[in-house]
Amino acid sequence: MQIAVSEAKGQLLDLVRRAEGGEDIVLTRHGHPIARLIGLAPDIAERRTALEDARGAASTKPGTMAARSRDFLYDETGLPL
Repeated sequence: MQIAVSEAKGQLLDLVRRAEGGEDIVLTRHGHPIARLIGLAPDIAERRTALEDARGAASTKPGTMAARSRDFLYDETGLPL
């Protein structure tokens, strides 16, 4: 589909939806093609890797328990170190 940029302004949402659906949208200026809207298919392997990285970053790591973390900030009298 080809559409003039001036017309596309008012139809952008519809054009984006059509591009997501697989339609190739060509924007024109004075009848000459200047840009193309195409939908992007998500790369499943890339998304899976990102999710695994996020899950790994959120997992509990061995170390100081939060309940005792203030022991490193204050001495036995309760004053800051």
